[in-house]
Amino acid sequence: MTSLVHFASVSRVFNAGTTTAALDLSFDISPLARIALIGRSGSGKTTILNLVAGLDHPTKGEVTWPGLTVPLRPTQIAVAFQGLSLIPWLTIEENVALALQVSDQIANQKLVADALSRFDVDKVGRKLPEEVSGGQAQRVALARAIVTRPKLLLADEPSGQLDRPTADRTIEALLSWADEAGAGLLVATHDPEIAGALQTIWSLDHGRLVEIPR
Repeated sequence: MTSLVHFASVSRVFNAGTTTAALDLSFDISPLARIALIGRSGSGKTTILNLVAGLDHPTKGEVTWPGLTVPLRPTQIAVAFQGLSLIPWLTIEENVALALQVSDQIANQKLVADALSRFDVDKVGRKLPEEVSGGQAQRVALARAIVTRPKLLLADEPSGQLDRPTADRTIEALLSWADEAGAGLLVATHDPEIAGALQTIWSLDHGRLVEIPR
């Protein structure tokens, strides 16, 4: 099976080489991957996601996308960022529909409604981002990420602003979507219960990845 993403001896350093986020990493992400990326704050989890998404470039080594079409589009890799990234003057529905427009798809209202419903935020569709809670905005970002039906979804701390029951329902919804879509899933998280729901756990420490046995 062709890998979606391939890392070949990838390193990424910052601050004139004094900060190492990735150190000589070589791995593949398969089309049906279910990976949790864990590590302390500042360990480089977001950097790894950005490298996978092509939003950042290695200092050394090479990232390639054998199973995807380059240049990457939201239909290939979609990212749900940790920081709130909704456009403030668009409604929740319009924010999600925008992802379809950016990927040259018709802003299908059924797709938008289905994506919002999956994460239990369909009732706030007509509101502006400032009118919803941080947890709701976080789930809207996930809805926006899946609406283009990407082959790989990257989620950065998707449960960061959610209580335990909502976090559990959210990861269940993500896994259900990935299974239905036949998509890969890479989730950066501090939450051990979220990590435990995924098939593979990678721990990042001082730029190195170690797979934790299940």
